[in-house]
Amino acid sequence: MTGVDPALARELTVATAEDVAAAQHEAYFAPFTQATGTKLHEVVWDGSPAALHANAASWDVVLVDGAGLIAGCTNGSFAKLDWAAIGGKDHYQPQAVTDCGAGAFTRHFVLAWDRDKFQGAPSWSDFWDVAKFPGKRALQRGPRMNLEIALIADGVAPGDVYRTLRTDDGVDRAFRKLEQIKPYLVWWRSPAQAPKLLASGDVLLSTVPSDRLAAIDRGTAKRFGMQQTGGLYEVESWAMLKDSPNEADAAKLIAAMGDPAAQNRFTAATGLGCLAKGLTDGMPPDQFAASPSNPALLTSALQIDEPFWRDNADRLNERFDAWLAH
Repeated sequence: MTGVDPALARELTVATAEDVAAAQHEAYFAPFTQATGTKLHEVVWDGSPAALHANAASWDVVLVDGAGLIAGCTNGSFAKLDWAAIGGKDHYQPQAVTDCGAGAFTRHFVLAWDRDKFQGAPSWSDFWDVAKFPGKRALQRGPRMNLEIALIADGVAPGDVYRTLRTDDGVDRAFRKLEQIKPYLVWWRSPAQAPKLLASGDVLLSTVPSDRLAAIDRGTAKRFGMQQTGGLYEVESWAMLKDSPNEADAAKLIAAMGDPAAQNRFTAATGLGCLAKGLTDGMPPDQFAASPSNPALLTSALQIDEPFWRDNADRLNERFDAWLAH
């Protein structure tokens, strides 16, 4: 970008989430400064619209979830990306490419179990089969993901889940399915709680963010199984603030964060998946099969439909709370 008013000049500023900030510094931010000489101001934010509004004039690149990306692109907070300046759309898996966002990573939610208590690899149908596999189950408290899982367990093909949920009969069907195991359910609220419920033995099966399970696996001798086929995932993205005075450097940073070698460092540190093509080239077969960056996982898993939840979250949260209370 040329012709920037010197009065507006400031350090390139990137805002990210607390749980990935350290890994991104090591994988992306520090190497970028070393390679380019461009100083980076790194900040952590909570993902709220209020924080984005308050800092829009002082941030350049920001990590956002799917809902935040849709909102910021719709209301004009984020610039439309010049994909040629950040490596081109063909550099990424399709799930990474949107008008205002370049996919930063995927977060997978999988069916997990304690191998000492459950032999084999359970399915969502097994999650519901309390007669054959007695014991408590754990789900994240709320309708998001659980309605989708309930329909899959009830025989709906993943590709038909959101078409089904967009009907009243489909929502009723999902709640009826959840009702079948309601007495056996334990609810977790934060991602850190899910693996702890498994580790404590309080539940036999649970939905778990796969990166959290990978972290507890590295830290303990106990091993947990992870059924990634049939899981769900969401994409978090890098967006550029509209009218950034550091537009050219911001584009260079986003391009650098799309480098497969850099993304390999990030995913190795966090257990999250990344979306640059070529990321898994040369991985040993066993590592490739379990890697959250394996493109096949994006085919076998269901991407959470952010527009659906934008339009329906309020009414479904209200219905879920009423269902849980009775």
